[in-house]
Parts: sequence; structure tokens; C-alpha cells
Amino acid sequence: MSTRTSTPATPLVLHYTVRACPLGQVLVAATPKGIAAVLLGDDKTQLISDLQQRYPQVQLDTGGPVLQRWSDTVLEILAHPSLQHVVPLDVLGGTDFQRKVWKALRGIPAGQTRSYTELAQAIGQPQAVRAVAGACAANPLAVLVPCHRVLRSDGSWGGYRWGIARKQQLLQQEGAIA
Repeated sequence: MSTRTSTPATPLVLHYTVRACPLGQVLVAATPKGIAAVLLGDDKTQLISDLQQRYPQVQLDTGGPVLQRWSDTVLEILAHPSLQHVVPLDVLGGTDFQRKVWKALRGIPAGQTRSYTELAQAIGQPQAVRAVAGACAANPLAVLVPCHRVLRSDGSWGGYRWGIARKQQLLQQEGAIA
């Protein structure tokens, strides 16, 4: 998972597409290095607005040379989340702490869940439970960085940036819940 930021002299171009999926709409955005964002929602305009707000210094463009293949892979992951997929990621931004949490999230296998407390312990910061929840909420890569696999310590849903119903559907597809 590469991370970088663009410099003002060389604006980064982020190519995106919005496609229908079992969870509504999915926006997939990428650089030539990898997928930078996967956003879920019901409205294409709102998804594009979310992308613009997340990356105000980036030039947005539709299409792109590898975007079709990567968006096909994201749709396949959404349909069959337990399948193993290797897709290159190009994380734009995020703090060191957030990137540490996102890396730990990628280590949670499909069909399993962790609590925010367990995730904080896994990254060596057991007192940072609320910060872990904040990092999950800031995750720009739905499903690819599976923040939906994190529940509260009591087993309740907790939050999900893209809605509890989507979180529940993803966990049901993975077999993590009945």
C-alpha cells in the first residue's frame, strides 16, 4: 500500500468512475499506481462531491487506462468478499496513525471481526480506541481496507461511514454474521 501526497507544482490526476453495485453505487478512484478511493453510497453526485472534498488539491477526471479493470475487481470483491484479491493501493493522505490502523484492518480475514479495542491493542496502542474508530471513519477505501469488520466490544455494530445496513450486508456476505 503506497502512500504519497502531490506537490503544488505537479497536480495529481485522480481518475474515477461510478458504477452500480449490490450496495447501491460505488465510486472507484485511482492513480496510475493504484486505487486511491472506494466510496459507497446511493447517489452518484454525492459520491463525486465526497471525492472532491477528500482530495481538494487533486485534479479529477473520469476514465483512465487501468480504471476499468480495477473497478471490475472492486465489483467482484463486493459480490464475493471472501475471495482473495490483490489490487494495488495508492493511499493519498491520512496520518501515520490512520495508515497504521488501515494496515491492521487489511489483516482481518474475511468472515472474521475484531473490536475497536482489539484493533487498538493490535497496533500497540491499547488506549487509542476512540482514535481507532476515527481512523476507521476516515478510511477512503471501503471494502479494500475492511473497516466494516470492526464492531464494538459488546458485539454491537458501532458505526460505518457508508451506513449500518451496508456493514451488515457485507458481514453477512462474508459469513461473519448469520
